[in-house]
Amino acid sequence: MGHLKGFFVKSDEISGDHGIFPESRSAETHIKNGVVIIDKTAGPTSHQISAWVRDMLSLSKTGHSGTLDPNVTGVLVIALQNATKIMPALAQSTKEYVCVMTLHKDVPESDVREALISFTGIIEQLPPVRSAIKRAVRKRDIHEIDVLEIDGRNVLFRVKCQAGTYIRKLCSDAGIKLKCGAHMAELRRTQSGSFSEKDCVKLHDLRDAYELLKEGNEKEIRRVVLPVEMACEGIKKIVVKDTAVNALCNGAPLGAGGIVAIQEGIEEKGLIGIMTLKGELVGLARAAKGFDSLKEMEKGIAATMERIVLARETYPKTW
Repeated sequence: MGHLKGFFVKSDEISGDHGIFPESRSAETHIKNGVVIIDKTAGPTSHQISAWVRDMLSLSKTGHSGTLDPNVTGVLVIALQNATKIMPALAQSTKEYVCVMTLHKDVPESDVREALISFTGIIEQLPPVRSAIKRAVRKRDIHEIDVLEIDGRNVLFRVKCQAGTYIRKLCSDAGIKLKCGAHMAELRRTQSGSFSEKDCVKLHDLRDAYELLKEGNEKEIRRVVLPVEMACEGIKKIVVKDTAVNALCNGAPLGAGGIVAIQEGIEEKGLIGIMTLKGELVGLARAAKGFDSLKEMEKGIAATMERIVLARETYPKTW
C-alpha cells in the first residue's frame, strides 16, 4: 500500500489476478488508451493537429484539451481513441503561458510590473470578439504572473492561470490599465495540467515512432504516447476493489463497500478518477460526499460514474 501516499486507506485488500498494469498493455491497447503531448507549431489550428494525429495513428477519433490559436505554440495535449473520454478532466486543468506583450506607448517599467501583477487573483474577462464561446463576462483565476523581462515596449511575462483564461484579453486589459494600449505579440503554452514542455514531442517524432512500431519496435511509441492515467494526475482519486470494477464499467454507482482508499482533498460533487488496485483508470466520476464524509461511510453511494474508460471485459462479473 506504499503507493497510496496521500490516501486514507479503508481496506487492506490487495490486487488479485485481474486487470493489467498500464505499462504492461499491448502496444495497440496502449495507443488507444493514451495521450500524446504535441509541441504545436505556429500555423495549424489545434483541431488540425488533432486530426493529423488521428490519421497518423489510424484511429477513429482524437481530442485536444484547450484550443490554441493558429499562431500560438506550445503544449497541446491530444487524447487518443478511448482516452478522449477524459476530456472533462483535461479541459479544467491549470494552464501556464509565456507571453510577449507589446505596449503602444512608452511606460515606466515599475508601472508595467505593478499593472500586470495587479491582475493576480480572481479577475473578470469578456472574451474577445473572435472567440469560440458566447461573449459574456466570466470570472477567471490568475494564479501567478511573473514579469521576466522588459525591453522597451516589449514585455515578456509568465502567467499561470485557470483554464479558459484569454491571455490576449489580459494584454488588452493591461494596456487599458496603463492608459497606453497593448496587444499580445507572441504566446507559448508551457504547461497544461501536469504536462510541460519537457513532455512534448514533435509530430514527426510521433510518425517515426509509429513506423518503428510497424517494424516490431515498440520502444519509441511507448516513449511518445503516455498512458491515459498520466493525464489524470491533476484530479483526486478513489481506489476500488477488484470485485467492484466490472459493475462500475457497466455504469453502476460506487458503493462505500467497494472502496479501498480515498485521496485527501476530494470535494463533494467534485470530478474524480476511479482507479483499480493495478493503477488502471476505470473512469471519471462525481463524488457524492467530501473526503471527511467518505472516509467515515460504511454504506451508501460514494460516487456516480460519468465517463467510463476501462473495457467492460477487463474484470469478471461479480454481481
